Amino acid sequence: MRKIVCLIVFVVFNSFAFAANAPAKTSAKEATPVAPEKRNYTEEEFKKAVLLEAEKLMKKVGSGHLVDFSKELLEKEDVNKVKELGLQKENEQLKMNMNDFQKKVVEFEESQKKFLGCIDSQNEKAEKRVSQMVEVVSLMKPQNAADVLSVQDPDLSVRIMGQLEPQKASKIFNLMDKEVSARLQKQFLQMKK
Repeated sequence: MRKIVCLIVFVVFNSFAFAANAPAKTSAKEATPVAPEKRNYTEEEFKKAVLLEAEKLMKKVGSGHLVDFSKELLEKEDVNKVKELGLQKENEQLKMNMNDFQKKVVEFEESQKKFLGCIDSQNEKAEKRVSQMVEVVSLMKPQNAADVLSVQDPDLSVRIMGQLEPQKASKIFNLMDKEVSARLQKQFLQMKK
């Protein structure tokens, strides 16, 4: 905006200089300077007034192209201001979206920690139950332990057998049904690897 105003002032100044060099046709009445009345303008009124004055002066000078050029400059400046405001709004929206995204990431991480904590808690409880079963089975007679472990979930039976003393585990394997014993021993060996 300053550049345009400077350009218009330059044009106005040059037109006054041109008018000063032209032959003067003044009367005694016109020779006394009259102070222009002071008026407060809004920005829009100021633009219009400057444009009208510049247009008048440029027409006096005889350059119609300068009038069109100055109008185009002012229109382009208005368009650029609108675009700049749009970009500022988009930038603010982008910042808001970024903040929302960061909040959601933090919330997701917190829920993930709770979920993982829950899984860890369940694993600890399962390990406690297995440890209790190991104690119970280790106190049983080998035949009773073989009967109980034969009907249990194979994974659980293998975990329990893995924590028993090797001599007790071999007695239990020997007292189980041969198919069940073979399957559990195979799983037991794979677990040990």
